Amino acid sequence: MASAIRIHEIGGPEVLRYEEIEVGAPGPGEVRLRHTAIGLNFLDTYFRTGLYPAPQGLPLIPGNEAAGVVVAVGEGVSEFKPGDRVAYGSSLGAYATERLIPAGQLLKLPDSIRDEAAAAMMLKGMTARYLLRQTYKVKAGDTILVHAAAGGVGLILCQWASHLGATVIGTAGSPEKTELARANGAAYVINYNDENFVERVRDITDGALCDVVYDGVGQATYPASLDAIKPRGLFVSFGNASGAIQNFSLLALSQRGSLYATRPTLYTHVATREALMENAADLFDVVGSGVVRIPVNQRYRLADAAEAHRDLEGRRTTGSTVLLP
Repeated sequence: MASAIRIHEIGGPEVLRYEEIEVGAPGPGEVRLRHTAIGLNFLDTYFRTGLYPAPQGLPLIPGNEAAGVVVAVGEGVSEFKPGDRVAYGSSLGAYATERLIPAGQLLKLPDSIRDEAAAAMMLKGMTARYLLRQTYKVKAGDTILVHAAAGGVGLILCQWASHLGATVIGTAGSPEKTELARANGAAYVINYNDENFVERVRDITDGALCDVVYDGVGQATYPASLDAIKPRGLFVSFGNASGAIQNFSLLALSQRGSLYATRPTLYTHVATREALMENAADLFDVVGSGVVRIPVNQRYRLADAAEAHRDLEGRRTTGSTVLLP
């Protein structure tokens, strides 16, 4: 019998219930997958709290990224076979020991990438890839600001952007986290609990400010993030770790020098099989070559997902976290 974390009502971590589920045989175009590791993301808390509505209603099995082994394939599936190691990063329903999933959402794992790293990097790594290579094409000589630089996405952004030749300025909330970000490619790290990050950015850049700000924090860093961007620079809001931004002002963009702003999501960047494969190929390349390391710093049993959510929302985690079935 398979098991899963299910949400029957929106609320705090206490609504995450560990239950037995029926999985069944895969239908046409589907794969039955046994998970070996499951990624934890702030996105999971958005569905739990109702910030993002559950697409199919409740009850809901949360989670969007995981790695595992193919158990069985349905009619018409030719790309995968039982025993294949696979991973995915944009399909709800990951908090389970086994599941059915459309084959088109899966990616074969190269031998160079272990299951825990894969589960920890798919959503976060593919997010970092589109942010750095599509939302804004980071290049040598750019100066970028990465909020929550010691988080899962933040550490990948810092390493990858540094490899591309950018000067990376990060923010974090403790001395331990600032050191972690610095060890992963950030040239400068600001502890926002001790310093005004806008003033420090001005000092670091001699007043030139940043080409782009990557902000996965949300409410707590807006509108200050706009003051760290040079005229005609870009504000990228890609997450709401501190809560969603309220009362966004277009006028504020003009007042700060004709800034641009965007709120992208991973789903639109991997909406086709071709786009998914292209994104993942770049990610597998930088991880497999050692350019980007995926630090898995916390591990919890799947049954203890509520504890993992409390630690994530309490900012007691660094890097990536996995749930183990």
